[in-house]
Amino acid sequence: MLKSLFNWKVLLNLLLAIGVFVGLIWLTFRWLEYHTNHGEEMPVPNVVNKSVYEAVQILEDAGLEYEVDSAKYDPKYKPLQVLKMSPSAGSRVKYERAIQLMVNPKFWAPVAIPDVVNKYSGLAFQRLDQVGLKIGDTIFEPSIQKDAVLRILYKGNPIKPGSLVPRFSVVDVVVGSGPMRNISIPNVVGLTVKEARSVIARSLFEVGLVDHEDGGRDESDIIYYQDPASGDMRDQGMQIDLWASKENPGGIECEN
Repeated sequence: MLKSLFNWKVLLNLLLAIGVFVGLIWLTFRWLEYHTNHGEEMPVPNVVNKSVYEAVQILEDAGLEYEVDSAKYDPKYKPLQVLKMSPSAGSRVKYERAIQLMVNPKFWAPVAIPDVVNKYSGLAFQRLDQVGLKIGDTIFEPSIQKDAVLRILYKGNPIKPGSLVPRFSVVDVVVGSGPMRNISIPNVVGLTVKEARSVIARSLFEVGLVDHEDGGRDESDIIYYQDPASGDMRDQGMQIDLWASKENPGGIECEN
């Protein structure tokens, strides 16, 4: 009698334990289903060709997340217009799924001015075209660097290589037309070395040898001799050698 009663209680407890275990499992799955919207899906709304602002609002109202990426600017479409989406419109996804949006940027990405200064103009024009720049005016300027690019101008002002400008910007190119011929040599005798350098540069010549009488390099020394002499005719870029001393020998005055 006692033995059968004991077996009955053990069986009852075992059945209760199994019931509790099964109940816990059922509750756990119900909890997961509630928090993950298991089995609940919705169609993706179509936001292609809408502005990114309108598209984001539609997706948020639908309970969907979004990620925005930009393509290369295409002038055929409006700035910030949605070009593509993934998953595609009409696809069924879970709530809070992230929708990828490919959006047209506001404008062209900027490009860097290539380093074409002192390069042959034909190659320079090709390089400018390759990076997406348009050539406006070609301005020829006397220079010993014939057919070489001397400067790049953007909106009328010189611009350094590496500077960023909008793609398809118009730039003007200054090209050397070759040296000017038969220019009169300026007179720099009686000037300081510093003053002589400036006069020679303005006259389209270059400074060659500078011989200081005391062996120094003082730019305030006075020029007492030059070669070639003033009034001689030379081509642009010709070097003018100078001799200088601390004092102006014989009170020589410059005629300029």
